[in-house]
Amino acid sequence: MTEPVPSTGAPGHHGPGGSGDTHRESEIERLHRLESSSGSDRRRGDVRRHTDAATVAGLDIPTRPDPAAPRTSVAQSGVTGRPTSSGPSRATRKPRRNWGTKSLGLVGLLGFLVIWELLPRTGIVNPTFLPPASAAIADLFRNLGLTAFWQAVGDTMWQWLLGMLIACIAASVLGFIIGSSTFLRRFTNSTIEFMRPVPSVALIPLAVLLFGVQIESALLLIVYASFWQVLIQVLYGVADVDNVAMNTARSYGLGPMARLRYVIFPTALPYLMTGVRLASAVALILAITAQLIIGNPGLGAEIAKAQSGGSYVAMYALILATGLLGVIINLVMRMIERRVLSWHSSVRTEVAS
Repeated sequence: MTEPVPSTGAPGHHGPGGSGDTHRESEIERLHRLESSSGSDRRRGDVRRHTDAATVAGLDIPTRPDPAAPRTSVAQSGVTGRPTSSGPSRATRKPRRNWGTKSLGLVGLLGFLVIWELLPRTGIVNPTFLPPASAAIADLFRNLGLTAFWQAVGDTMWQWLLGMLIACIAASVLGFIIGSSTFLRRFTNSTIEFMRPVPSVALIPLAVLLFGVQIESALLLIVYASFWQVLIQVLYGVADVDNVAMNTARSYGLGPMARLRYVIFPTALPYLMTGVRLASAVALILAITAQLIIGNPGLGAEIAKAQSGGSYVAMYALILATGLLGVIINLVMRMIERRVLSWHSSVRTEVAS
């Protein structure tokens, strides 16, 4: 008897090479399935690539980017979908202009003038004592051509400027000296808190007794009222200096004047500019008040003359002139503040918004 020889081929296949043919056919079927699935994925926009070396060799999948893919990736496109500077084109940022916010103040001013115009014309207020706004504005334009009007404006601005210079210089020097010493801060604290709330108009009798109706009486009121605005702000600014920065300056051998210039002054400068801006408005108020009550030459004195003479239209025209003067001073002081503090974060944030 002879023993049966075991078969090495797959069931159903006989003869030499049957096993290899079967393996090759199954591999071809698998590759065809992979090719069909890869083609459907590419048609659906899938850009993933198979990393199997045998699959790449069998299907010859191209390694170049998908021709249907966009030229710029999602990372190269901004939130708006436009390409940024890393893409083919450079993004441009258009400045935002909120005209609604800017025109809101003008609308409020026009509303005030409309109410003023309607009150005397409807008889709610006696037009003799409150003439319409149109009459006051027309008289104000007539005053622009008069030399006496500009002389009064010049006298008012001269008193304002002198009072501001004296108050700002004196308050700045004393503020840095007092603020730099703990002893002086404690020694002068009660005195400052006692004298600061005293109203400047309470000093009018003293000013008249000392200087009469001269310009010095107006300067006394202006300097006294403006001095405290600047002094308090400078004291707060000096107190806000970082102790670490001061100790670092001392460790590097900086003397008192160098520390004042490089450490204390940059920290206190924003407070100083705020005090100057507030003092400018207070100084104008006190200049008009001194001229109105004491009789110093200026817009206040012209208002008093118009009131005593019964020319109420001219009186309200001069009042409008003082209001416009205050607006101009405030705008100029804000412009100076932004220019001086262009390096400060608060000014950069205001400009960006």
